[in-house]
Amino acid sequence: MSEMGSIVPILFIMAVGAMVIMHYIPLGLWMEAVSAGVNINPFHLLLMRLRRVDPADVVRPLIMGRQAGLTDVDAQNLEGHVLAGGRVHRLVRALIEADKANIPLDFQKASAIDLAGRDVLEAVSLSVNPKVIQTDAIAAMAKDGIQVKAICRVTVKANIERLVGGAGEETIIARVGEGVVTTIGSSESHKNVLENPNLISKQIVEKGLDSGTAFEILSIDIMDVDVGRNIGAHLQIDQAEADTQIAQAKAEQRRAEAAARAEEMRANVEEQRARLVEAEARVPLGLAAALRSGRLNARA
Repeated sequence: MSEMGSIVPILFIMAVGAMVIMHYIPLGLWMEAVSAGVNINPFHLLLMRLRRVDPADVVRPLIMGRQAGLTDVDAQNLEGHVLAGGRVHRLVRALIEADKANIPLDFQKASAIDLAGRDVLEAVSLSVNPKVIQTDAIAAMAKDGIQVKAICRVTVKANIERLVGGAGEETIIARVGEGVVTTIGSSESHKNVLENPNLISKQIVEKGLDSGTAFEILSIDIMDVDVGRNIGAHLQIDQAEADTQIAQAKAEQRRAEAAARAEEMRANVEEQRARLVEAEARVPLGLAAALRSGRLNARA
């Protein structure tokens, strides 16, 4: 009984230790890696736990990469990418897709793209399958004053080398819009644009609009061209209306000045009349005063 009593605590301690080890060392995940031909130290899984890294976030992408034939991917690199805040699953899938498509992309470059905030898997997919970006209707005025509206479709693919620090889709759309406005604005007549819409795409492509962006423009196609307003005529009408309003304002000013002058003249006439009446009223008074003073003979 004494021997049995001493064995029980030992077995209990061993059971607790085994439970702790199984909690911190995922043996099932380790066996999954070994069965897939990925050699990883179980204590490395323990260290991942202590560093607050989920071992599954490292081991399963590692298995996926090794099964796909990637040789530059190891557990240490993947763990470091997780600790840096990267998306390991999408990173490994991007490396696999790039390898199958013969796109030069190594782990260091892919991790830099991912940590820069770009979706590296989407970028690789865009390198294989180009994307079509459709612009809104871009309006510009030809030299004859007629407005022309054009809708463009821009086919682009991702440029892996310029993903870090390269501008995005908004820049491509803005540059295409600028090129359309410049091309239409330099046309002598809107009919030239309608007859040859490819002239727009040709001149835009020659400008190298993808410089400094994360994309490479494959083609720019004009989807639709339409005539807008006759802006030149509207401007002339607006100018005529403005001139009419200015003339009316000047005429009103002259009328007001004439009315003011007439009123001033009437006031002067009334003042002269008042002075005349006053002078006439003083004549009898002057005669009477002269008679009283003897300066004027009454018989005279």
